[in-house]
Amino acid sequence: MTTTTEKAVNPQADKAGTPLLEVRDLHVEFRTRDGVAKAVNGVNYSVSAGETLAVLGESGSGKSVTAQAIMGILDSPPGFVTQGEINFKGRDLLKLSEKERRKIRGAKMAMIFQDALSSLNPVLTVGYQLGEMFRVHQGMSRRDAKAKAIELMDRVRIPAARERVNDYPHQFSGGMRQRIMIAMALALEPDLIIADEPTTALDVTVQAQVMDLLAELQREFHMGLILITHDLGVVADVADKIAVMYAGRIVETAPVRELYKQPAHPYTRGLLDSIPRLDQKGEELYAIKGLPPNLLRIPSGCAFNPRCPMAQDVCRTDIPVLHPVTDSRGSACHFWKETLDG
Repeated sequence: MTTTTEKAVNPQADKAGTPLLEVRDLHVEFRTRDGVAKAVNGVNYSVSAGETLAVLGESGSGKSVTAQAIMGILDSPPGFVTQGEINFKGRDLLKLSEKERRKIRGAKMAMIFQDALSSLNPVLTVGYQLGEMFRVHQGMSRRDAKAKAIELMDRVRIPAARERVNDYPHQFSGGMRQRIMIAMALALEPDLIIADEPTTALDVTVQAQVMDLLAELQREFHMGLILITHDLGVVADVADKIAVMYAGRIVETAPVRELYKQPAHPYTRGLLDSIPRLDQKGEELYAIKGLPPNLLRIPSGCAFNPRCPMAQDVCRTDIPVLHPVTDSRGSACHFWKETLDG
């Protein structure tokens, strides 16, 4: 196998100044009994204050592992960051001690997990769990922390917050639990929030409510937001730019409207073609052929080549770098021009 030696570019970098978060050439692997699974293979992306970056891709593409590495919550072993930088407000998080990273988690950056019921402690009231942020980070008394918890529940529009602050997670609906997770992430007004599949298992109406709430709170606090999802419909109206991942790599980056209008990578085109459309009622729904690769045995060349309708010999031998399509977008495809024109 040969690889292209040209240096990969990051068209999403903030030219106006230092981004709030910048991930550079990040590599993460899991060392298992069956071998080494290369989950993240040279990821580059950035997000600025007040900006929303959507990270898209099928399950197993490395989206959540990248987020866990950023937050410093990667299970190690078996997971290890083997290369790269994670610069947050100009500081490389990978060079900080665990004590220093704990001071940043929650206070400066926070994460909303996809399964609120399993993320919340079932034997503690939501008020106690929300108040813990203030007790630990700001040394508040229990009474003051409870008052702040009620304030947060009001802010994320949980009805009758004062009466429900002593309820347990199982007493709330899925949508309300996700609002509690959002409140927990917002507690200390962080600069960056990572939302990992925040609308999973919610019905369409509740999904829209949760996304509208996130967008509103982001504008209010001028936070950076990384939205991880496999659902392209969720991000269309809220994201500023998109990074598409496949087999641990970024395969396309673009402003949201440009990507939806004219994708420059066959994988992105396949994802867009898989979205159900009202004007195709009665027609067979398109699906990308095959399955995502086993990360223990990623195909040589472009990892998407076994499933790609445009694959040629060069795709099976050379790993494409992220070619600059324009100043604001890039595509890791040897035939990005043909895909763009197609």
